Amino acid sequence: MSSGARPGELGAFLRARRAGLSPRTVGLPDTGRRRRVTGLRREEVAELAEISTAQYTRLEQGRIRPSAPVLDALARVLHLDDEQRAHMFDLAGHAADSGRPVRRPAQQARPRLLRVLHDLNRSPAMILGRRMDILAWNSLAAALITEFSEIPEKDRNFLRLLFTDPAMRELYADWEGIARAGVARLCSEAARDPDDARLLALVGQLSVRDPDFRTWWATRHGAVHGAGVQRLHHPIVGELTLDWDTLVPATGADQRLVVWSAESGTQAHDKLLILASWGRTPRE
Repeated sequence: MSSGARPGELGAFLRARRAGLSPRTVGLPDTGRRRRVTGLRREEVAELAEISTAQYTRLEQGRIRPSAPVLDALARVLHLDDEQRAHMFDLAGHAADSGRPVRRPAQQARPRLLRVLHDLNRSPAMILGRRMDILAWNSLAAALITEFSEIPEKDRNFLRLLFTDPAMRELYADWEGIARAGVARLCSEAARDPDDARLLALVGQLSVRDPDFRTWWATRHGAVHGAGVQRLHHPIVGELTLDWDTLVPATGADQRLVVWSAESGTQAHDKLLILASWGRTPRE
């Protein structure tokens, strides 16, 4: 233990904070059954923080000293404000800013990619940035997937939509396969940039809202694909099967253009033309 650490007080702090939170507060389902403990269970906190129940139990018992990343995960799960977070780090013998994720400026779509995007009038396309943030799209992508302009910019993330918008589950015939691939891509980004605060926040939010995301994120298995075939159930034009490809500019892999297309003369191509006839203007 560090000379500045106070493991007994840290354990008491964690127990008190855990007791003050309800399952609903952290996004866990309410089963309706009477709970034996007030607040969250130890295993629930451990699962949301992505550590073992045994490790978390030892933390509350004052038997081990947590690392800064573990403390940061607990701060997220226990909904600590900045003052409470600093106090917890102090009790653990860490500097309050150690483990603090890095907040990066909001990304903007590159002008050349935007030019290509806006020149596509028969193929749905969007520009994805870090964390699968949706940076820009054309009118046909909005007609095919959703009206992105109606989504607050802070929530305009493709993986977030997959897991939180019920319409996305209806749209994609193989929703699970696409969602798993998205989680795999996010895992690869987290491995390259583990201090990205926006990415960590996204993982935390989806972890408390969706059990599938928690499971797939914890296992970290799955391939990252750059092309394939997707079958969709569109509410207007019905079923269509589209090819999709990812174009990555030579200037960097932090932005990519995703394009859906269909061979000329096919029913899918005709349905894309119907969607294109809506005549919406490109948005970004």
